Amino acid sequence: MFPDHRAAAGYGAFRLRGIRTGGSETERACTTNRVHHNDGVGMAEHRQSRKRRYITWGVAGAAVVAGAGIAAQTSMAATTWPAQKTYTGRAFDTCAAPSLAAMKAWKNDGFYGAAAVYVGGKNRGCAQPNLTASWVKSVNSLGWKLIPIYVGAQPPCQTGSSPEKISASTAASLGATDAADAVAKASALGMKAGSPIYLDMEPYDITNKACNDAVLTYVRSFTRTLRAKVYRAGYYGFSSSSAKAIATATDKTDLPGNLWYALWDKQNTTTADWPWGATQYTNHSRGHQYMVNSKETRGGYTITVDRDAWDAPVAIVG
Repeated sequence: MFPDHRAAAGYGAFRLRGIRTGGSETERACTTNRVHHNDGVGMAEHRQSRKRRYITWGVAGAAVVAGAGIAAQTSMAATTWPAQKTYTGRAFDTCAAPSLAAMKAWKNDGFYGAAAVYVGGKNRGCAQPNLTASWVKSVNSLGWKLIPIYVGAQPPCQTGSSPEKISASTAASLGATDAADAVAKASALGMKAGSPIYLDMEPYDITNKACNDAVLTYVRSFTRTLRAKVYRAGYYGFSSSSAKAIATATDKTDLPGNLWYALWDKQNTTTADWPWGATQYTNHSRGHQYMVNSKETRGGYTITVDRDAWDAPVAIVG
């Protein structure tokens, strides 16, 4: 999602994460370097895998809120849910989880404080050599908050060759299978029941009814399965397409209760530029990706990131 990347006609600007849209594919170099030293997998000028993924961070406090955001999530099972852990503050994302040394350095810098990590999905673009249960535990002990992202199946009307795509006939079963995998991956990393998992959906033509219907069927199935396993449902998408499809759907049944929207206006807010009704996704249920391709050096470690404003659930760890 870079300012110089544009969507196919009619989609508006969006970040190309290696998924073909509108007939062109863009690869992004994602560098994570120690100044004068290499930081783990992040070698200088190293190009990441085609599907650029992230880490999200925030700096204000986290809070455990019993039931916060649940009202926005329809069809929640009548079960005892762990108290929701929310975080409000600055955020950033990058393709692969940095080394623990980089995490420590960035924590000491103090600008960011929460990280979105790519826990799985066949369309996840980067290897994650650092992302282990031990890493999650260590990062949590440093005070970072974690935001789990799952790169699931992508819309059938996207061009290109994503490893996993939705179809009308498989949307429901695939959504359930992917959600079960997402829970297994998050749980193995030490992210407990009650944690959110944010499903990543790249841009597509939401005016294509058959395509949009298949996506919504997949998303609803994914959400139902998460909730059945006592994990909260979140969704990452673009304000001009994939997020818009969720926010403007007439039937809200089984849609995710937390929405992370990409709108690159450089405004660190989840309210002033919120594109939809003011009563939607309130009570700590919003994330906003507002700036992209920002090369930043903190504590001697340089990482190219996207910035986010965060006011939504984060993983329950420890």
